[in-house]
Amino acid sequence: MNLDWTPLRVELDRWRRKGMQYPIWWRDDDATRPTEALDELAVLSDSVGVPVHLAVIPRDATMGLAEYVRDRSNLRPVVHGWSHTNHQPAEKTRGEFGENRPIHIRCEEAGEGLRRLTEMFGDSMTPMFVPPWNRIPVSFLPELAQLGYKSVSTCHPRENVEAAEGLLQINTHIDPLYWRPSRGLSAPQLIIEKTERLLKKRRQGKLDNTEPFGLLTHHLAHTPDVWEFCRQFWLELTEGPFEIFEHP
Repeated sequence: MNLDWTPLRVELDRWRRKGMQYPIWWRDDDATRPTEALDELAVLSDSVGVPVHLAVIPRDATMGLAEYVRDRSNLRPVVHGWSHTNHQPAEKTRGEFGENRPIHIRCEEAGEGLRRLTEMFGDSMTPMFVPPWNRIPVSFLPELAQLGYKSVSTCHPRENVEAAEGLLQINTHIDPLYWRPSRGLSAPQLIIEKTERLLKKRRQGKLDNTEPFGLLTHHLAHTPDVWEFCRQFWLELTEGPFEIFEHP
């Protein structure tokens, strides 16, 4: 895949000249068990030197996945909802934790997700909540903090450091997948331009550069073009003045 990374390279040169660094992180969604696609994700993560926060669906997670992750320190499990089930009415956008469901049921599921994955993965588990479809009502965020979560992750640049008291907001910003009508790579030059634009705004102080700059992937849905774009994306970003995000 022959892509023109010049716009991003020029922007990264400006970061170097200014003596600034940008934090980076990687989130990948929908893991439940070991697969060939997960192998490809783990190998790519290791080769580019960027760990993956692996969003695991608690209800369906297998002990085989726990054993797989145990031997791979570059895979860091986080909680991906409970069952990745859409409970929204047909006319609404999809979501698992919407306000149309009783709050005690949502709390039970979010709490059980944290408990189950902590039991399965032990100290390698990060207490981050990733709502399916990146959607969660603001009213539910304080409940996550009460349940023991330390962070929540959706998408787009965050507006506040904390989503609720004691709950960090750590979002993703770049998604290379084009989902409809068929899964594949979005227009890669547009993704490169978006990456350059977001980093420029951070450098200029128009966006929060303390939030790690995140790539969102879905290993089970990747085509070869998506894998290759992700490889090039990380190789380019790690040529700049980056630092790996470590969850507090």
